Amino acid sequence: MVTKVHMEALSPTMEEGQLVRWLKSEGDAITNGDILAEIETDKATMELVARGDGFLQKIFLPAGGTAEVGAVIGVIAPAGEDISGVSGVAGGVASAKAASDAPDPTPSAPTAEAIPTPVPAAVGTISNGGRVKASPLARRLAEEMGVDLAIVSGSGPGGRVVKRDVESAKAQGVTAPSVTAWTSDEAEYADMPTSQMRKAIAKRLITSIGPVPTFYLTMDVDMGRVIEARKSINVMLEREGGKVSINDIVLKAVAAALRQHPNCNAQWHDSYVRRFNAVHIGVAVAIEDGLITPVVRNAHAKGIGQIGAEVKELAGRAREKKLMPDEYTGATFSVSNLGMFGIHNFTAIINPPEAGILAVGGIEDTPVVVDGAVVVRPRMRITMSCDHRVIDGAQGSRFLQTLKGMLEEPTAILL
Repeated sequence: MVTKVHMEALSPTMEEGQLVRWLKSEGDAITNGDILAEIETDKATMELVARGDGFLQKIFLPAGGTAEVGAVIGVIAPAGEDISGVSGVAGGVASAKAASDAPDPTPSAPTAEAIPTPVPAAVGTISNGGRVKASPLARRLAEEMGVDLAIVSGSGPGGRVVKRDVESAKAQGVTAPSVTAWTSDEAEYADMPTSQMRKAIAKRLITSIGPVPTFYLTMDVDMGRVIEARKSINVMLEREGGKVSINDIVLKAVAAALRQHPNCNAQWHDSYVRRFNAVHIGVAVAIEDGLITPVVRNAHAKGIGQIGAEVKELAGRAREKKLMPDEYTGATFSVSNLGMFGIHNFTAIINPPEAGILAVGGIEDTPVVVDGAVVVRPRMRITMSCDHRVIDGAQGSRFLQTLKGMLEEPTAILL
């Protein structure tokens, strides 16, 4: 029996996927449920499993190629079975070539024409674009650790430098050279392939800021007591090896405030508005390819320490593209914090169908008048973006008043 291998919808919003690498080669025996390939979706790198038994008779889409959901990218069939009538993805080879011509292509894998045995490169392999072939994570680690990728041995497919290579190089003292003056030999610019995540972000945003009638509400919050509370909490948690951030306390306060204002804990669905009792908070996490919002489910029922540990774990796996679809979908409200970057005030774009998102700025020492005297207090600015189809100005304002009160008197949410 012939089984077509399709590009499957591996995330709820996936429209196309990029084949990172084949884990099986043409001619390999396949059992139903075997992992065939790794696919980069709009949110994460997922595994594509076999839906039949036989042999991988044909690969239509080479590594680096992109195909729409539903396209046939390979064929599984018994030995000797005639598969000449099966056609594969149109443009797959062209897509793969475009990816290989672009700077920093995805890892290559064996094709039908040639199945080389991958060996570690003596030094970082140079791509057609003149750059060292390295994974995005390896590039970020190399920059953070001061490692020169050009002289790092690559152990990934095709000599690609991966995370373990950078860590090994750092341990051996391989460092990046000092920055020199620009020369005419340096390329004027580099065209970077658009990742599936960046494509999804682009499509998502144009369905928000235009069609969604958005308005913004801003408040200043005195964070003095939150800072004191965090110190006390971390003293207790240090015994267990944990700690919480200001953002963890903000998330807990947002969850508590949303329980009191369910009209803000809602989604727009054209013919109806869905208001939630449970609070599932999407926490914006910046990763190399863009932005993803892992979801802390039932945040209203969790303690601050539990929220902090969960956010840390989810954010770590988000940066490694290891989140499962149910871990980044289904939020009822989102929070985006740019305070750690020195940003004091900004507006965030709503993630439909959610009706609101809170933008959190950094804490800044600010002169304010207290009891007729000017004093310096740690202040934080928060801005709520509201979908006016769901949330009215008064409703959003009352939510922010409740949130401000909880942050300025955090005892209630800490109990």
